[in-house]
Amino acid sequence: MDLSKPKKKKHVSPGVCYLGRIPPRMDHKVVRHLLSPYGELDKIYLVPRNPSSSAHRDRPGKRQLQSFSEGWVEFKDKRVAKRVAGMLNGEKIGGKKRSVFFHDLWNIKYLSKFKWDDLTGEIAYKNAEREQKLALEISAAKKEQEFYLSKVDKSRKLNAIEERIKKKRKVQEESGTTNDVPVDQPLRVVREFRQKSPVADGAAEKKPSVSRDLLAGVFGSS
Repeated sequence: MDLSKPKKKKHVSPGVCYLGRIPPRMDHKVVRHLLSPYGELDKIYLVPRNPSSSAHRDRPGKRQLQSFSEGWVEFKDKRVAKRVAGMLNGEKIGGKKRSVFFHDLWNIKYLSKFKWDDLTGEIAYKNAEREQKLALEISAAKKEQEFYLSKVDKSRKLNAIEERIKKKRKVQEESGTTNDVPVDQPLRVVREFRQKSPVADGAAEKKPSVSRDLLAGVFGSS
């Protein structure tokens, strides 16, 4: 009878790999199906290519398909994750010749000392940043709409004033009373200032002159 203490199982740390490109028509199920033969997978997260719309149509009449731009996969053993990334990166995804991924290449990288909690924190940060950006865009759109509506309202008022002026002018023309000043236009006030009367032509000639004899008596003859 073996009385020796049972050996403790060695703790295995999980490892995370980054998928730099997700080919079209590849989703979580396909990623798990393709990578599971190389090692036991735990979590998978793929980033939608267009977060605002969860699905798009490739062709009319076909079912809606969701596309992804990048992703992360967590292997339960980090040694397996490191080995899989080194073995598959740059290689053909392969499969059958009729497979849509036959000519696509793996773009996978092992993230050393990277935890899944780091990824969830980064995702939360990106979501908050995206929401803030969306709020700013909505605010700018509202301001632009308000500015446009104010311009439309101002233009409508100006058009109404012009129509009223035209109607009043038409009434004046029909009644025979015309006015040079446009209707609804305030009269221009002309200010008048008192001015000195201008000097008449030839005034210098009419001015009395001092006789030369008188000047000679005062200053002496030269």
